[in-house]
Amino acid sequence: MLAVVSSLLFGAAPAWQAARLDLNEALKEGGRSAAGARRHWLRRALVVAEFALALTLLAGGGLAIHSFWKVAHVDLGFRKDHVLTFFLPLRQGQLKTPEQMDSYFRQFLAKISALPGVTSATNATGMPVYGPGFRMPFSIAGQAGGESSSQPITGFSMVTPGYFQTFGIHIDRGRAFTEQDAAGGARVAIVSERFVKQYLTGADPLTQIVIVGPPVPGARQPGPPVEWQIVGVSHDVRNRGVRDEGQPEMYVPFSQSPWPWAGIAVRTASDPAGVSKSIAGIVRGIDPDLPMAELMTMDQIVDQSVDGERFEALLFGSFSGVALLLAALGIYGVMTFEVEQRTHEIGLRMALGAGRAQVLALILKDGMIQAIAGLVLGFAGAYFVGRAMQSRLYGIGAIDPVALGAVAAVLLAAALLACYVPAQRATKVDPMVALREE
Repeated sequence: MLAVVSSLLFGAAPAWQAARLDLNEALKEGGRSAAGARRHWLRRALVVAEFALALTLLAGGGLAIHSFWKVAHVDLGFRKDHVLTFFLPLRQGQLKTPEQMDSYFRQFLAKISALPGVTSATNATGMPVYGPGFRMPFSIAGQAGGESSSQPITGFSMVTPGYFQTFGIHIDRGRAFTEQDAAGGARVAIVSERFVKQYLTGADPLTQIVIVGPPVPGARQPGPPVEWQIVGVSHDVRNRGVRDEGQPEMYVPFSQSPWPWAGIAVRTASDPAGVSKSIAGIVRGIDPDLPMAELMTMDQIVDQSVDGERFEALLFGSFSGVALLLAALGIYGVMTFEVEQRTHEIGLRMALGAGRAQVLALILKDGMIQAIAGLVLGFAGAYFVGRAMQSRLYGIGAIDPVALGAVAAVLLAAALLACYVPAQRATKVDPMVALREE
């Protein structure tokens, strides 16, 4: 409806202007130019408004694209290449005791690790991007803990020794888990850098003990508090999505806190999809009725996690491109029309000695003034658009000099090109023909 009304309104405007034409003025010498000059301000105002709106929309597109670029190049804290992941949806009650849980996954990982092309494998209750397996209240030995409801919370994942190697997570201090960190041995833990910064400032983390009650299968409440000696500090990992800045995380050996459901990750030397059939054969050999759920590579998981940013960047970019095209066509049409209206003036200038370069500069200057005026007004609109989009952007402020500078340069280049064609046409006006027509 808006498109139809706009077409009727602006289509009728020229007819309305023609109906109000003063014939006496039109017949006077120069009357046409005087009447045209009075209408120039409206055309120029529309072009200025068009450029202002185009810059506003282009700024939104630039912010979305710049935000997506930052999300796509963020440090995830792990290597996403050559990693295949899936989950085993075991039946409720299939694994009942901690010994059965530990033995089942050990057997499974041993067979996968023996496959050609597999460099490491792990099972874990939490994975990068998917998030930690649990969020548990904890306390630090020697510090006031208080009630569990007031205790700080940390991500809590049970992982096998190959977890950090499989995901390429760097151990900054201390060591990773080994096969000796098994059930019955000293309980150990690895915490993240963010955990250390937030809760162990000024202390040597490798001398600290974290007290956490491990999760109990089938129970809503964690088990009795257990002391976990910190043996390593890992690099921060974005365990809650690409936009996550990193949260306190704690990892414990799977054997020391088994769980009946876990995800599997396999690092391969080549394309991870190439070993999926072999792994499926291992799964069928252990349990013919057990499917491999959510079989995906980490590259696919990370790509899916930024689908929203990618779609917004594409959407804003597409509409911004249309706005840029319309603004360029608008100034091209107005400048072409004005050149036609100013044929007599241009011819007179050239007859009095103006050169082609001067005429070219005159037309370009006229068009660029309109474009620059539109840009100045557009900066205000771009600011408000940036404020409105800020909550959906990553690492970008309401005013992003990089994005705003880029779109302003693109818009000015489009305006210059749109002005250049009619300006070139103006330089080819024959002064004698122009004056004779008048």
